Amino acid sequence: MKLLHVDASPKQASSSSRTLSRFFVDQLRAYSPSLSVDYLDLAAEAPPAMTEIFARATYTSPEERTPQMRAELAVSDALCARLLSADALLFAMPMHNWTMPAAFKAFVDMIVRGGLTYVATDDGRYVGTLGGRKTLFLTTRGVDLRPGTPFAAMDALTPALRAAFGFIGVTDPVFVDAQPMQFAHEVERAAAMRRAKAELSLHAKAWSETEPRAALSRAG
Repeated sequence: MKLLHVDASPKQASSSSRTLSRFFVDQLRAYSPSLSVDYLDLAAEAPPAMTEIFARATYTSPEERTPQMRAELAVSDALCARLLSADALLFAMPMHNWTMPAAFKAFVDMIVRGGLTYVATDDGRYVGTLGGRKTLFLTTRGVDLRPGTPFAAMDALTPALRAAFGFIGVTDPVFVDAQPMQFAHEVERAAAMRRAKAELSLHAKAWSETEPRAALSRAG
C-alpha cells in the first residue's frame, strides 16, 4: 500500500494533529510492514496562491498552453501526480476559524484540476478520478463540535472537505476528530486524544485487512 500522508498544521512538536497522524501511520505500518509513505508537510512546502495565469492555464487545453502557463501549473501538476499515484490518503489538520487552515485550502486549489483529478463527460457530468482510495481526514478542534454541543452548527470544515474531495472522487472518507483541544481542561484534552487514538487504531486495522480498490484496479 502506498499512502500519501499530508500534514497541514503550522505547529511542529506541539501539534496534536501531527502527533495523531504519526500515531496512525505507525499503527498502519505495524499491520502492514510493506507500507510505503509519501509525506507532504504543507507548513514546510506551502503551495503557492492561485494567480490569474494559473486560472487561465487550467482552462486552456494542454497543447495551447504557453511556456509561462506550463511553469505556473508545475506545482499543481506534481501534487496531482502524487495524489493519483497513491493507494490511500491521510490528511491531518487543525481547524482554523471553523474551517481548514490556509495552507490546506491552497493545497485544495492546486489539486482540483480538470483533466487530472476530475473529467467532464460528454453528457455534462463531472467525474472525479480519485475513486477507490481509502481516505482519512484527521482533524483537531479547539472546542467540542460534536452533535448536541453548543458549537455543533459552527463546523464548516467537515462539509468543505466532503464537498471538495467528493468532487474529485473521494466518496466515502473517514473522519476522526479530536475535540475539544485548545479551549478545554487538560483532562478533556487527554480524553479527546484517547478517543482519537482508539478510532485511528481501528481504522488502521481495517485498512490493513483489505487492499485499496484503486491498487487492485491498477494491478488488474
